[in-house]
Amino acid sequence: MSGENDYHERMQAVLAEDDRYAPDAYDFVREAVTFTVRRLDLDALPPGRRHVRGPQLLAGFRDLAIEEFGPLALEVLHEWGLQRTDDVGHIVFNLVRHGLLGASKEDCQEDFAHGYGFEEAFVQPYVELGDLPADLPRIA
Repeated sequence: MSGENDYHERMQAVLAEDDRYAPDAYDFVREAVTFTVRRLDLDALPPGRRHVRGPQLLAGFRDLAIEEFGPLALEVLHEWGLQRTDDVGHIVFNLVRHGLLGASKEDCQEDFAHGYGFEEAFVQPYVELGDLPADLPRIA
């Protein structure tokens, strides 16, 4: 079986098991892992040694979302089913269970609990700059 077919089959199993999140959300979390590995300059390490802790991944996830989506980041993430950092952890561990991401024995889903508020991370920087689209939905 080719690597691409294997990946596709594993992703189908992930989505069948937990359909709370759009396929794009899973892809984006995987991109955030790669982004964070590069940011922490872990590329030079052997694959088994490129470990990213939950809080590091959350910081990379936030920065990548802002870089890619700017003031629309919150709206895009909500469209994909992501409401809080706990959701990032659910996606990470869904991917781990299906062999699409690795984890150490010390990693746990709680590493992603209450990392930061999505509105604070993805809306507040633009409110301060006065750079939000007028029709952006707000969370009360």
